[in-house]
Amino acid sequence: MRRRVGRGDPDSSGNISDKEKDGEDRLAFSGEGEVEVEGDTKADTPEVPASADNTPECLSKALEGLSSRWKNCWIRVILSLTMITGFCLVIWAGPIMLIPLVMTIQIKCFQEIITIGYRVYHSYELPWFRTLCWYFLICVNYFFYGETVADYFGVLVRRKELLQFLVRYHRFISFTMYLAGFCMFVLSLVKKHYRLQFYMFAWTHVTLLIVVTQSHLVIQNLFEGLAWFLIPASIVICNDIMAYLFGFFFGRTPLIKLSPKKTWEGFIGGFFGTLVFGFIFSYLVAHIQYFICPVEYDSEMNRFTMECQRSDLFMLQEYSLHPVVQNVLGWETLTLYPFQVHSIALSTFASLIGPFGGFFASGFKRAFKIKDFADTIPGHGGIMDRFDCQYLMATFVHVYLTSFIRGPNPSKVLQQLLALHPEQQLSIFYSLGAHLREKGILLATGGED
Repeated sequence: MRRRVGRGDPDSSGNISDKEKDGEDRLAFSGEGEVEVEGDTKADTPEVPASADNTPECLSKALEGLSSRWKNCWIRVILSLTMITGFCLVIWAGPIMLIPLVMTIQIKCFQEIITIGYRVYHSYELPWFRTLCWYFLICVNYFFYGETVADYFGVLVRRKELLQFLVRYHRFISFTMYLAGFCMFVLSLVKKHYRLQFYMFAWTHVTLLIVVTQSHLVIQNLFEGLAWFLIPASIVICNDIMAYLFGFFFGRTPLIKLSPKKTWEGFIGGFFGTLVFGFIFSYLVAHIQYFICPVEYDSEMNRFTMECQRSDLFMLQEYSLHPVVQNVLGWETLTLYPFQVHSIALSTFASLIGPFGGFFASGFKRAFKIKDFADTIPGHGGIMDRFDCQYLMATFVHVYLTSFIRGPNPSKVLQQLLALHPEQQLSIFYSLGAHLREKGILLATGGED
């Protein structure tokens, strides 16, 4: 049974504990006449104001004669094509433009999630809530992007004494910054809102884990070669479009209660459509040098370069087919890029597991009775609504690269060696020479001394 306590009822006020008087467990609407003490009811989760319709007026007028279903479809199609065009332009501009794009998306996604919490609990006037949220975002970004600078800009860092200092003590500085925020949070605790403040502390950190950590993995994938950024991002977009189209025209069977509009027809159609798209698109990308080379900083030219010799991953190889497949197709072998084989794994994940990122986001939105995270993109919702699956995909790609693709990086090893003292470098030089002579490599090449 639920127990309601009227704020103006003198008889009730004498029967509640001091804890309830303090309002520590209050989760009610601002301005309501009663507080819900226990029970899982609508009052336990205050509603967030509904998002406004920000569809451009010219687009609304052009589509005003259509039914709401077809109007929404056309708005999504037009805005999707616009975003894809913009994405292609940024890809063309190069990796340096992609880094601020990823960071901008990350900040916007963080802002949308934190704003939901603020709108829900703003009536409690939690001290320093938004200030601490953004401060922790700065701390985490400083840590991750500082690690990236140390890894990929080592040559540049060594030219500046200040940068050398910041890189050398980077983790200590990052930890000190976080400790300052931690202490600020403890000092901001208010007796009436202890539990609620810890809710929001956890909310902020989970958001950082989901958004910032995974967006940092996007940057890591990007530096392995634009192909490892472009293909995963494209197949997620393709799966979203294919699932929407198959569901729109053929959808009859509901897929999951969290997303009532998702259908099995859309899910299955999206899977096969994404496999075909990923296989063909990866073949086209594998031809272009611009996409297949790792992004490295050239100290002599003082700029990033994407020039390399083709790795085995992007060289055509002949594969023997299974006898059953040979009987069906009449082919004994098939010539492919190994990258195309890996694209099948990426497409499978994007189609079967990737949508669960969207389902997770749907559950979050249902918990707060909202349709979208924001109204940034007409017909699509917020930025987070478009990138919920992308973050999950970026994590998978990073794990896939480190598990099956990436080996030791000679350029990174060289950067680390150059950062050592001359005595340490000589010690490694002699040790490596002795090892190569032991293997007979120096003698075989005539480079004994």
